[in-house]
Amino acid sequence: MDIENFLTPRQIVEELDKYIIGQDDAKRNVAIALRNRWRRMMADPEIQNEIIPNNILMIGATGVGKTEIARRLAKIADAPFTKVEASKFTEVGYVGRDVESMVRDLVEQSVNLVKTRKKEEVKEKAEQIVEEIILDALIPPVKTNPQVSSQVYSTEKSETGEQQLSEEELNERTRDRFRQKIKNRELEQRKIEILLRQPVNPGIGMIGGGVMDESSMINLQEMLNGMMPKRPKKRKVTIEEARKILLEEEVAKLIDMDEVKEEAIRKAQNTGIIFIDEIDKIASSTRTSGGPDVSREGVQRDLLPIVEGTTVNTKYGHIQTDHILFVAAGAFHVSKPSDLIPELQGRFPIRVELKNLTKQDFIRILSEPKNAQYQALFKSEKVTLEFHGKSLESIADFAFTINENVENIGARRLHTVMSHLLNEFLFDVPDKIGENAHVVITKEMVEEKLSTLVKNRDLSQFIL
Repeated sequence: MDIENFLTPRQIVEELDKYIIGQDDAKRNVAIALRNRWRRMMADPEIQNEIIPNNILMIGATGVGKTEIARRLAKIADAPFTKVEASKFTEVGYVGRDVESMVRDLVEQSVNLVKTRKKEEVKEKAEQIVEEIILDALIPPVKTNPQVSSQVYSTEKSETGEQQLSEEELNERTRDRFRQKIKNRELEQRKIEILLRQPVNPGIGMIGGGVMDESSMINLQEMLNGMMPKRPKKRKVTIEEARKILLEEEVAKLIDMDEVKEEAIRKAQNTGIIFIDEIDKIASSTRTSGGPDVSREGVQRDLLPIVEGTTVNTKYGHIQTDHILFVAAGAFHVSKPSDLIPELQGRFPIRVELKNLTKQDFIRILSEPKNAQYQALFKSEKVTLEFHGKSLESIADFAFTINENVENIGARRLHTVMSHLLNEFLFDVPDKIGENAHVVITKEMVEEKLSTLVKNRDLSQFIL
């Protein structure tokens, strides 16, 4: 998180407005919650640990922007972000994902963020090292014995007369010329032989009768890979390929992974965001003495210490969850927020109800430049896509009508409608519709192609 240039709540909302239509109340609340992360880090050290995040519960139908708000929030903050579905978790003692895995996923994201930044910092130095490795493969340096006088191998004429060159000097001049060619990418297709160091495969099978989960197996594999000796392997590749392969190796050597792990843990602890979707699926609509509701309540009780603040062990070290921001969301069609266990309700003090999208919202979503996905797809084929007249209003009208008559899936319905409308054109590009073509969508074309979706309700139910 860039502390000095961190956005104000108003600026955060302005950024969210570029991608999310409506839902002003939700945007304001998440903007305040995000700014509070900065305010906490600016507070006196003695009070920092006492300032806990105001976790948010977003209530709204599918497709109204709950996930998008949380995802964009993480990008604005440049913070580790992970999205999980509450319905995928199982109570401790049962087969399935345990709730602590969401924290491990967050730390993994944090490590990737820090590594990406560190890679950029050392990239220039790594590129110089790679160029020298490639140069050595092309023109190996001459190793001379300092106790033996250099033999003259060549003479060159200069302004002061003939200049005698030793084998070493001649080699260095040749290397200088080729070094410049490598820098200018003039020899990219020439093949060279490079030496790669690859870990010996320990060939681990299942341990303990197959009771280890996937993450444990990956951790064990990585640990053993680190302990195993690396054997060199020669490969003949083009300089272009060698540059990519060697750059990864040299960047990895220049990065201090212990430093990466420490920074990643700090980043995840202080700025991490975990988005728990479908939290309504683990709410008990009725209090029963057995059955699935007991299991759902068990997941809630396992989730409670994570949200309240606990220490979770990950392969990168211990992480405290006290200051991670949790954003939960659910449609709550069958259950209500009050069906969650009281302790968990108390850990989500900010509740925001997102509104269903209107026909005007659909028009804005289709019109905003940031959401011009289909124009970008056609542009990649050098074809221009244009919506003429009231075609966008007609598309919005069809999407809104199908949502009302079949099932309201919010803005996701626009993808259904747009795919049905444009798939024929996307299939014909570039075979029938060549480069520099201009595809124009009119209102009449929209009505002709989409009218069957509204008339045939059975067909509409299949196209989701």
